Amino acid sequence: MMHRDRVRVRVVGLDRKGRPEGRVLDILERRSGPIIGRMLLEGGQWILAPEDRRYGQDILIPKGGTATAAAGQVVAVELTEPPSLHAKPVGRVVEVLGEIDDPGIEIEIAVRKYDVPHRFSPQTLAAAAALPDRLRAADRRHRVDLRDVPLVTIDGEDARDFDDAVYCEPFARGRGKSAFSGWRLLVAIADVSHYVRPGEPIDEDAYERATSVYFPRRVIPMLPEKLSNGLCSLNPDEERLAMVCDMLVAADGTLDAYQFYPAVMRSQARLTYTEVAAALANTPGSEAERLATLLPHLLHLHEVYLALLRARQRRGAIDFDTVETQIVSDEQGRIEKIVPRVRTDAHRLIEEAMLAANVCAAEFIRGASHAALYRVHEGPTPEKRQVLQNYLRALGLAQHLSDEPKPRELAAIAEATAGRPDAAQIHMMLLRSMQQAVYTSATGGHFGLAYEAYTHFTSPIRRYPDLLVHRVIKALLGGRKYHLLASAKTRVPEPRRGGRIAAHKPQSPESALWEAAGAHCSANERRADEATRDVESWLKCRFMREHLGEQYAGKVSAATGFGLFVTLDELHVEGLVHISELGGDYYRFDEVRQELRGERTGVRYSIGTRVLVQVSRVDLDARRIDFRLVREGQGERLLAQGRSGASTSASAVEQLDAIHMADRQAKVRSRERVALARAQGPDNPAAGRAADSRAAKPVPRSAGKTAAKRGSKAGSKVSAKRRSGR
Repeated sequence: MMHRDRVRVRVVGLDRKGRPEGRVLDILERRSGPIIGRMLLEGGQWILAPEDRRYGQDILIPKGGTATAAAGQVVAVELTEPPSLHAKPVGRVVEVLGEIDDPGIEIEIAVRKYDVPHRFSPQTLAAAAALPDRLRAADRRHRVDLRDVPLVTIDGEDARDFDDAVYCEPFARGRGKSAFSGWRLLVAIADVSHYVRPGEPIDEDAYERATSVYFPRRVIPMLPEKLSNGLCSLNPDEERLAMVCDMLVAADGTLDAYQFYPAVMRSQARLTYTEVAAALANTPGSEAERLATLLPHLLHLHEVYLALLRARQRRGAIDFDTVETQIVSDEQGRIEKIVPRVRTDAHRLIEEAMLAANVCAAEFIRGASHAALYRVHEGPTPEKRQVLQNYLRALGLAQHLSDEPKPRELAAIAEATAGRPDAAQIHMMLLRSMQQAVYTSATGGHFGLAYEAYTHFTSPIRRYPDLLVHRVIKALLGGRKYHLLASAKTRVPEPRRGGRIAAHKPQSPESALWEAAGAHCSANERRADEATRDVESWLKCRFMREHLGEQYAGKVSAATGFGLFVTLDELHVEGLVHISELGGDYYRFDEVRQELRGERTGVRYSIGTRVLVQVSRVDLDARRIDFRLVREGQGERLLAQGRSGASTSASAVEQLDAIHMADRQAKVRSRERVALARAQGPDNPAAGRAADSRAAKPVPRSAGKTAAKRGSKAGSKVSAKRRSGR
């Protein structure tokens, strides 16, 4: 049996923690797809050391199955014989990905490790090539002409596809200043459904992917580039087709009215968050002067944002103050620096505009009683509510949670604790108490945003559920119903169990299709997140190898029974201080307070505790960074090994140079020995002695279950936006 096999299990009892234990009765389905790993030569036998340690064993590669692979290279292997009780699995090399130091190798590994589809089918590429390069007269028919409306896109500096544009103007009923009643807000979204038709090759591939995957410096798009960066991207001064949500927002931020319609538009400018924020913050400044023709509309957007923000606060929506980071890479794809993402009013006004359009889409579809995919985010389960309540009591906080907490209750706790030194710790516990958002055909509401019904309408270029919502809205506007087609390419996981929406049972074959589509899109969204985190963890490990021995200040980001995870203030990288590094005391993990406490000294380490650490070890294979705690009185002694002194930097550089030199020498020796072994033949005793498996591997593989467990935790923190499912 191997990782990712489907098996039949019989529950035989419970372990000491109350978890069910089982016995495998039968293997129903062997895993499919290649296994990624490093080629090694041990005693004349080629083996694959899997990149994913959950496989738990090496794979034998016969001499005729190595293709062109050399020792130490990263390859993809296809199993030819599954493992048995007394024999290891056997496979053959189907693809050589390259050397471990090649730029971009981490992404090549991740897309195969997580089975992310990264090649479009020939039929899809042919269909994309056959699409027109620009709009035709027939495309503009039966559409509202918005080409004279100064719609603009506002995105990050590194954005390549633009799927939303906005415009705002004051709205008045009657005459005079007293007639002002709010704003007219237009959110125009790229009309992907005009080009991507159900059942066609492009649609099949898009459904299989379900989402675009965003890696540092590379995107695996859901749609071919001709659509994602061309026909469907709202590029400036280009005519584009759009689906528009036209809203009237009252002065208090409530949505008075809305309508949807297909339109043709021309974006007036491609703006960035940075320049919009600068213009709004300093209207007499140079940035505002440069955007003089658009500035009045941007100011109206800011006004409607403030009104929508007030409505959000009245609803009791939760707004956590969390820090997200961005990796800045060099031309070779290596990390140059990691910087915190600063959220400005420009980010927030776009977010509020998109939220408003998404809510209108959900209300429009629900009002028509039409099947669709909703974005459902549930609150704390009874178990998580109790854990959170115990945690708040342990901190001496008087806030009480009801049996079925409302968003307003968690928002009140977040607001009341915002000024505390441990605010980040408390907000993280509030975030962890909620469930992950999913796509489902049931209108279960969105807990974090405090909406009764919510869906995704605003990103059809990169999310398949949004494309389905566009098709449903178009069908309703035309007085029709949209019928979802089954797809042979869909991987349908088991529907999610647990939570209130689990009680929803499909009542018809069509509703079952929608539920399966929601489960498929939710699973692929998780897959994309896992692949992205894996690449980021790889890059951070490579980055931290250049900082071995250096000393940094940081905060405890998580406490566990086996140690502390610490995030460095300066580098924004997380690593593990193993419990054995905390000193001679016996430390016990307090689950209620989420802290480690020394029984003899009473020293406590909880989330938010400030510590000084030294980078002691980096394991690239395990994606693990180890820190050593610098205790009181050790600072001067460790300065020679730390970041501050010149001798310290030299020591770290020497260590890194030694690692790189060992890697290069190992590769040279391995290739020479492989060539010698092949020349002398397998029966020559010297051939077996010439194959040195450990010299063939530049980066040592870590050993032991503890190491694997520690490695699985590193770099796995989910961002607030992903957790709340916006």
